[in-house]
Amino acid sequence: MARLLADENCPLPVVEALRRLGHDVVTLADLGQAQQALPDRSVLDVAAADERAVVTLNRRHFIRLHADAASHTGIIVCTFDPDFDRQARRIDQLLRAVDPRSLSGRLLRVTRGADNPE
Repeated sequence: MARLLADENCPLPVVEALRRLGHDVVTLADLGQAQQALPDRSVLDVAAADERAVVTLNRRHFIRLHADAASHTGIIVCTFDPDFDRQARRIDQLLRAVDPRSLSGRLLRVTRGADNPE
């Protein structure tokens, strides 16, 4: 399963559901770096240091970071879904469709209401 870092914009119930689905997910709080207002680039660096892809609802900034520098270990941007289990299932579906080892440098999108997230 995938190694993921959920940033502070990712709801904790989504993180917990992803863990139940078998993914290795840590949060910035788990790493002792919560509530420090880390710049998004620093979040990518923290993820890269531990070989994890970032999961975030902060689409605009992380899409821009991806466009500016594809040197990262993967970014998964999501639209907000109040059904956290459904959101986790969509992320899981996407990750099962790609090789988790090939996330480096990739931007993946999970959109609420989409049948087949990309």
